[in-house]
Amino acid sequence: VQFVESGGGLVQAGNSLRLSCTAPGWRFDGYAVGWFRQAPGKEREGIASISSSGTSTYYADSVKGRFIISSDNAKTTVYLQMNSLKPEDTAVYYCAANLLRSTVVNHMTAHEYAYWGQGTQVTVSS
Repeated sequence: VQFVESGGGLVQAGNSLRLSCTAPGWRFDGYAVGWFRQAPGKEREGIASISSSGTSTYYADSVKGRFIISSDNAKTTVYLQMNSLKPEDTAVYYCAANLLRSTVVNHMTAHEYAYWGQGTQVTVSS
């Protein structure tokens, strides 16, 4: 199983992008799913996660109030709506499944996640 991320691109600061994440042939029923990002020279950062039920979410302070994570009812696709983008949001964005939890907690630890995709590049120009 491997997630496939899409929707990245080059945008100006203040604009929006919507990322999608799906794992062909697999449903994330029973697993929380999270979005991470990694900028050049920086550690991978967990920025948003959603519970298997879709009813609970977590956001890192860096994106809270600007990004929205959601999932479809079929539990095949997770979205990340990114609004009011800033140059510091420039990174490769990845999604992955938390094989240890179906719910979300107040932090994201990369080693709890699996089925990483190749990522999608988001570049925000000033």
